[in-house]
Amino acid sequence: MQFGGAALNMLSRTADNLYWLARYVERAEYLARILEATQRLTALPLAYVGESNEWESAVATAGCAGAFYAVFSEANEENVTDFLAFSSDNPSSIRSCFEAARTNARAVRTALTMEMWDAINGTWLELRRYGNGPTSREELSRFLRWVQESSLRFDGCAYRTMLRNDAYWFTRLGVYLERADNTARILDVKYHMLLPAQEHVGGPLDYFQWAAILRSVSALTSYHWVYRESLRPWHVADLLILKEEMPRSLASCYENIVTNLDRIATAYGRQGPAQRLARGIRTRLQNSRMDDIFQRGLHEFIQSFIADNNRIGATITQQYLT
Repeated sequence: MQFGGAALNMLSRTADNLYWLARYVERAEYLARILEATQRLTALPLAYVGESNEWESAVATAGCAGAFYAVFSEANEENVTDFLAFSSDNPSSIRSCFEAARTNARAVRTALTMEMWDAINGTWLELRRYGNGPTSREELSRFLRWVQESSLRFDGCAYRTMLRNDAYWFTRLGVYLERADNTARILDVKYHMLLPAQEHVGGPLDYFQWAAILRSVSALTSYHWVYRESLRPWHVADLLILKEEMPRSLASCYENIVTNLDRIATAYGRQGPAQRLARGIRTRLQNSRMDDIFQRGLHEFIQSFIADNNRIGATITQQYLT
């Protein structure tokens, strides 16, 4: 199948490779951020982190609890790190994501700039040198930082070197759909697993866990710039859901998803269900208020959003990628 439109004629399989290349690179960075935040929390004294199992939370946040417990009986540092970072049996591990990203990149080598190919191919070659993974916590920390830097390098190459055409727009769709899902899952798990029921909101346990969540999405400094006060759950949720100025917020992701879908529609000469669905989600986010979200239930709001985000992904695939 080929797309319509006189000016552009990209094969759907090429668009699919570009879309998933971007998603896999974004997902690898997200997993590294989850592991880094979990490592930071578990290094704190027990009085600050409570009785909850942070490694269990990491598996839940990554969205692969079922697959994890099919292999392991206990969520501890060694098992979770291996499964989320290095396991070849986990299709969503950091290793698997970078390998899948490189496979997709190789399939569309001529659609990438030289800098993009060098970034992803170099990452894949460097990853192979890690073997079965770091042998110490310090080495793991360096590895997780390297993963994030590798993702940022690839994304920066795409942003600074690609023509603003359909190839670029499909990579952006992959980035923002993946990022929206990741941010939503981080928020959801925080409310249901990290904070024990007996803890008071605003206590030391709450503060350190919210700080870890904000660091995991590079938002701690931004929080203090926007709100200029100590951490409050409703402010954190507001920042990560409704603030378009925050690059990883749901609102920002959907502003970018709508923009790039509209550019594709203009270039190909027709609108479709993906454009309509994306605009509907953006409008709901723009019309939402944190008081209403908390009153109706943050968990229910996020679960509905994740379902909508998955629906958009499926619609984009059906409309453009098959």
